[in-house]
Amino acid sequence: MKYLIIITDAPYGTEKAYNALRLAMTIQKDYLENEVRIFLMADAATCALPNQNTASGYYNIERMLKSVLNKGGQDKICGTCAEAREIKNLPLIADAQISTMAELTQWTIESDKVLTF
Repeated sequence: MKYLIIITDAPYGTEKAYNALRLAMTIQKDYLENEVRIFLMADAATCALPNQNTASGYYNIERMLKSVLNKGGQDKICGTCAEAREIKNLPLIADAQISTMAELTQWTIESDKVLTF
């Protein structure tokens, strides 16, 4: 199956991004034949910024997102959302890419399940 997980909340402040990435990581661990795609919109666009510093013992969204990518997942960031937050031209974590609404539409049509956080 193909899973598309759309995240719209900031990486910290709520646990939506954390829980979305926990789910993605569990799918990859327990169901190896499945494909996981992450699309970051609105404040979640900042989830793909590198060098996130978190307190010891606190979850780190950058590390979690990298884990998904390292296991074959894909990550795209809404270009309009990134531009609105003035991060479109900043470096992103490896394998994360700025994308478009057209690509989100394509991923949605191709997916067996679409989940939003």
